[in-house]
Amino acid sequence: MPSFHQLFTLIFISFWGITSGFSQKLAFTVTMEEPASHLFQVELNCEGFKGEKIDFRMPVWSPGYYQKMNYPKNLQNFKVTDVKGNKVNWLKKNNSTWEVENNGRELRISYSILADRKFVANSYLDEERGYIVPTSVFLYPANQLNLSSTVAIRPFSKWNKIATGLDEVKGKPNTFYAPDYDVLYDSPILMGNLDELPVFYVKGIPHRFIGYKLGEFDRVQFVNDLKNIIEKASDIIGEIPYQHYTFLGIGPGQGGIEHANSTAISFDGAALNTPDGRIRVLNFLAHEYFHHYNVKRIRPLELGPFDYDNGNRTKLLWISEGLTVYYEYLILKRAGITNEQQLLQSLRNNMRAFENKPGRLYQSLAEASYDTWSDGPFGRTDDEVNKTISYYDKGPVVGMLLDFKIRHETQNKKSLDDVMKVLYQQFYRQKKRGFTDEEFKAVCEKIVTKPIDDILAYVSTVREIDYQKYLNYAGLEVDTTAQILPGAWTGISTRMRNDSVVVTNVEWQSPAWNAGIRRQAILLNADSKPAQQFDEIVSRKKPSESINVVCLQNNEKKTTIIQLSTKREKNFPIRRVPNPTVLQNKIYEAWGK
Repeated sequence: MPSFHQLFTLIFISFWGITSGFSQKLAFTVTMEEPASHLFQVELNCEGFKGEKIDFRMPVWSPGYYQKMNYPKNLQNFKVTDVKGNKVNWLKKNNSTWEVENNGRELRISYSILADRKFVANSYLDEERGYIVPTSVFLYPANQLNLSSTVAIRPFSKWNKIATGLDEVKGKPNTFYAPDYDVLYDSPILMGNLDELPVFYVKGIPHRFIGYKLGEFDRVQFVNDLKNIIEKASDIIGEIPYQHYTFLGIGPGQGGIEHANSTAISFDGAALNTPDGRIRVLNFLAHEYFHHYNVKRIRPLELGPFDYDNGNRTKLLWISEGLTVYYEYLILKRAGITNEQQLLQSLRNNMRAFENKPGRLYQSLAEASYDTWSDGPFGRTDDEVNKTISYYDKGPVVGMLLDFKIRHETQNKKSLDDVMKVLYQQFYRQKKRGFTDEEFKAVCEKIVTKPIDDILAYVSTVREIDYQKYLNYAGLEVDTTAQILPGAWTGISTRMRNDSVVVTNVEWQSPAWNAGIRRQAILLNADSKPAQQFDEIVSRKKPSESINVVCLQNNEKKTTIIQLSTKREKNFPIRRVPNPTVLQNKIYEAWGK
């Protein structure tokens, strides 16, 4: 039986033509007759608007990717006419706003969108496929994000499929309906000669996986794995809040962006053909899928309503992103895809990534969340990278500590799962809004029945983490001593770019750092030998020796001596304690189930 929302949508669509004379109407049509040009052609028909002028705006970012993308720069050939083809005056007020004269006429706005960059947060078009990030393609009337719209896609004649999370308008092939702009902007569209896996059902809800160049892999096993992941993820919250879900594989590459009933992911099935590759891909998919709960519905208050012109800053991405990383590990373990050692190894990798970087001394987890708009999701670049951290590394670690604390204080009767359930029911279902810092703290403390200030100090400050205290709750112990790594250490990472050896990273306060070498320098020679032999030369050196380097840095030739040394690094091996208590055993055994 259809839900109330479905019935309302069907009724609305059925009476679209009848009601259009009494309400505002927005209808987009997207064509791509010459896909090799990388240009989408967009026409927006709108009517029923009051006022002499209407401001149409284009967002500068896309929710889920917390960076300004400057989408308006790709809009070209802006034109406006009335229904009879008469020219209508317009003015570009600023980078993202077009002011259009109205006078009660039906308007036809046309423009082109350049889509020539292959990236999950960018629209893309070529002769093989088209990918639409809606915030980069569809204009909205200022201050009227609540308006519904239709989107008609006219794909290139040689293509066979269109995939999106939007509902299709009955009786109108390749035409889709969005009840408001938040839904429209949350629903990417993929088209081309796409490959689709068999539809599978979880709790009676259909799930599709469809994409461009999916690759060669065991499709039966993959579908079974994905179904298992969704079952375990949905068990955490206890319900599935959508009517259908679509995974959109946009092609080989990197990155994914979550949506309420779909996700757009870079995907190459060939990676599934090795054990490690299979785990990486499934972790990635579990992460993006769990986001439909944790960020699309369980969300910080600041992440809605969206400010498409300026972005939405929050200090709580460590919850939205960091805890989602933590849950991707737990979901795979609960699904039987990984084992206990793989679960611990994943968290250990996060600990090593966070603890062995100097940014931990400078930037708190809350600051990393708030500053992502300027720093990027993985921290700043250039020399400033040494003063930042990634909430993708520290976030899941703090999530583990909080989970163990909840389990310990409640005698393993409650866990972080209970926090996520309460946040979902109390704020998404009941209050229909996001939560604040204080409300997150209150939910946790009501479940724990004790303060969690000790955990939150690891969020708001750069205080050193007492790993042993919290891991011990689960009968685990960790070695936090720094080990001396074998061989001579320079601190330089390089890669070949054309015929040049380019410095891609210089570790903070390493021998190379102290010698003044920085990222993007080009090594010319080392000890009077070609730079291509740099690693080999270093491998023959003792830590007490030095190496003479000539490099090109900031367009200037520079000669310097790197005084080699040894590197000390924490590896954080985690193991079970020899004689765990009854409670420690209960917590450890229940943790991954």
